[in-house]
Amino acid sequence: MSLNILVTGTSRGIGRSILEALAGHDLVGHSTRGGADREVAADLAEPGAASRLWAEALARLGGRIDVLVNNAGLFEPAPIAEPAGQWVERWERTMRINLTASAELSRLAVLHFKERARGGRIVNVASRAAYRGDSPDHWHYAASKAGLIAMTKTIARAHAADNILVFAVAPGFTVSEMTEEYLAGRGGAAIVADIPLGRVTSTDEVAEAIRWLATEAPAASTGSVIDLNGASFVR
Repeated sequence: MSLNILVTGTSRGIGRSILEALAGHDLVGHSTRGGADREVAADLAEPGAASRLWAEALARLGGRIDVLVNNAGLFEPAPIAEPAGQWVERWERTMRINLTASAELSRLAVLHFKERARGGRIVNVASRAAYRGDSPDHWHYAASKAGLIAMTKTIARAHAADNILVFAVAPGFTVSEMTEEYLAGRGGAAIVADIPLGRVTSTDEVAEAIRWLATEAPAASTGSVIDLNGASFVR
């Protein structure tokens, strides 16, 4: 059965792979500037952007969304030696994009699923950092992803009776066009040495897990998180 699916952050990397993995369903993607086919432009750092994105996606999908995939995210450093105002600004921007916008979209999805009385699915893209922490310059990133997992579990517990199923994936370091140069340099060897699998995760591997959660995972698995980190952090 073809599903109507909204996926955020689809301009590259994991998001682009998600669209490919979900080919055959009716998809609406999202990026800050838009431009690609069936891609809605929305800067999730701006208040109100998430609700506008939802409304536009809903209109493009004929008034029905079956699955929401919250993939959009920001990973930028916030060194503690920065001026306080700049440090806080980076925290707030990261929280706005990684957590608050995902919460806004999830709220709209839950309300929509309940109104339709047929349920629906939400898949949130978190990170290994939610459990393991991240670099000294990325407290805010780890905190945002931990919040996303806590939100996932809370929504799942609150709305399972309505057949609203909520999941998360927690990738470790993931290879994409954004990271290939870094991996080829001196940082890559240290990263790979920390991964028992002997390599970083591919975007296709993350996308396949998301495809399964969005379309096939049994209802009893709602609230679960799938780790994709090559055993670099085992819970």
